[in-house]
Amino acid sequence: MLWCFAPPARPAEAQARIAQIEVVATAVPRPAQLALTSAGRLVVLSQGWRGDSAAEIYWLDPVSTAPLDASLAPRLVIPFADGPRKTALGSLALDQKSGDLYLGEENGNRIYRLVGARRLTPLAVGLNHLLGGSSLALDREGRLVVLDYASFESQLRSESPAPPALEALAGEDYTGPLVFRLNPQDDVPLPRRLELVAPIFPRPPVRRTAGEPLHKFIAVAPIAGDGLALLNSVGEVLILSGEGQLRRLARLPSGHFNRTSMAVGPDGSVFVSAGFHIRELYRVTPSGAVTSVAHHLGDPQGIAVDRSGAIYVAETALHRIIRLRPLDP
Repeated sequence: MLWCFAPPARPAEAQARIAQIEVVATAVPRPAQLALTSAGRLVVLSQGWRGDSAAEIYWLDPVSTAPLDASLAPRLVIPFADGPRKTALGSLALDQKSGDLYLGEENGNRIYRLVGARRLTPLAVGLNHLLGGSSLALDREGRLVVLDYASFESQLRSESPAPPALEALAGEDYTGPLVFRLNPQDDVPLPRRLELVAPIFPRPPVRRTAGEPLHKFIAVAPIAGDGLALLNSVGEVLILSGEGQLRRLARLPSGHFNRTSMAVGPDGSVFVSAGFHIRELYRVTPSGAVTSVAHHLGDPQGIAVDRSGAIYVAETALHRIIRLRPLDP
């Protein structure tokens, strides 16, 4: 069987205790995504005050005792592309070795690589469309993981006959989530065409299952080994093994998950920053227990966890970044 589901873990009722909540940076215009460099600097993908650019990027030092005023910090402004297509950048992944950034168009279909904070180059073009939040991630081998979805509409737009990489799916009229993994170091012409890349999920042979198609994957984060943690649009946290097997780890409390981000802590716990509609920060342990780490946040979007387990969250509606230190193991 290509995918299997374990019984869902019941969400815990108690909330995780918080040792300390600190404001790390203020005056960050609509911070959308976060990443931490190996040196501990905080990379912030911002939508800007006026929405007149595709993105603004900050590199902040979060060790200051007083909150940083981001309005005084240097930033990189990425203008909109020429022409009528004005797509903003809404997803972010960081290469820890080189410091390069990978940026995805929110509700677009292109992924870019920002080399040395100087040169922006197209890396890939998506089959359907990319989401904001954690729809991009770099795995532990430095490979880029990309989420997509094969729908009836995308099949109509695709080549006929289907590209070789998707023949197995087209033969079954597959509708559902797709997960791609790209090696940025491959010597291939750019941008990569995702419809010409074989997905790592699902893998052939694809067996049609009764009922509705699998829900769309909206966030991804690498875990130990070659696995991936995934969140779908109904709040299920799933684990995709290196062999392509999918199992359900937990189900989050019900809500409308949108522009959602995930990160993995040092102990393997998955943290979910649930976005504007839910305003919660959840922790899912490796055993599937769910707790609420913080609630009533101001549109929590981007999230990053450092080696000590401190959690950085972008409160987009409040234009600031906070740091949380959970006491629970």
